[in-house]
Amino acid sequence: MDGERIQEYWSSEIDALIRTYTQFEKLIPSEDARGAAHPAEDGRFVEDLLREYLRRYLPKGLEVLTGFILRPAVKTGKVGRERNREGDNHSTQLDILVFDSATYPAFQRFGDSVVVPPEGVIAIVSVKKHLRDNDVSNECEALAKAAELCEVPAATSAEQRIRGPFLALVSVHSEIEKTRTDTLEWIFAKMSSSYSASLNSTFDRLVGFVGSLSQWSIFKRRPNGAAPTEAEYVGFYHQDGESHLGLQFLLTGILSVFYDRSRRDVRRPGFTAFPSGRPHDKLLGRVPCQGLR
Repeated sequence: MDGERIQEYWSSEIDALIRTYTQFEKLIPSEDARGAAHPAEDGRFVEDLLREYLRRYLPKGLEVLTGFILRPAVKTGKVGRERNREGDNHSTQLDILVFDSATYPAFQRFGDSVVVPPEGVIAIVSVKKHLRDNDVSNECEALAKAAELCEVPAATSAEQRIRGPFLALVSVHSEIEKTRTDTLEWIFAKMSSSYSASLNSTFDRLVGFVGSLSQWSIFKRRPNGAAPTEAEYVGFYHQDGESHLGLQFLLTGILSVFYDRSRRDVRRPGFTAFPSGRPHDKLLGRVPCQGLR
């Protein structure tokens, strides 16, 4: 088993994505900063570009959208009254929502912008054109709050609840290297500190992937036990021919939620292929958590 064809294919796709963005910068250049002349449009272009690439490879029942999660305080299922003592609640605007529209309805949609119920959210992705120092903590906190909205209580134990959405923070390039020599360690420290104030963070509320598609990846390992007390993170510097890593981590995370047994009884396909025997470059550390979900 090697999967080299898949690795080469994903690398070519990410190289094409980065080239497409670079062409946008060339067509609409900025005179005094990296990127295009109109930062807001520049950021939207990156979001649209990543959404388009994800749409190519995810199952047709999954839509790649943008918008809000609304959790109304109403009955769920036949007799689910777990929200009786809550009020209606909603997220901030989210860059990318991967939503199971084949199974769940949306409250509202206008083009790619939607308001959706939490049960159908498979992944939440924050997108940055260039990742900067302040982005890490802010986006990890926002993702955790959105993930909390998606928690679906059950009468059974927490481990048997529906698996939460895959959470990711993605950029095309990173600016952190300009001020930090220990990039991955510094980012992990910022991630850890963003969760330290919350003693009730579950494994599913912790970000699953942070990455600069052109440079490096940080990935959360899935635990073996049903009730983990910590989440382990590892880091990878992308070497020559490894531009596939970021996209593969994203696809693997999204598909692992979509095909999780708590959501559907369908065998997950062999769709991604990491290099055999490729060790991580950094064991970054562990973040405490209170169980799986």
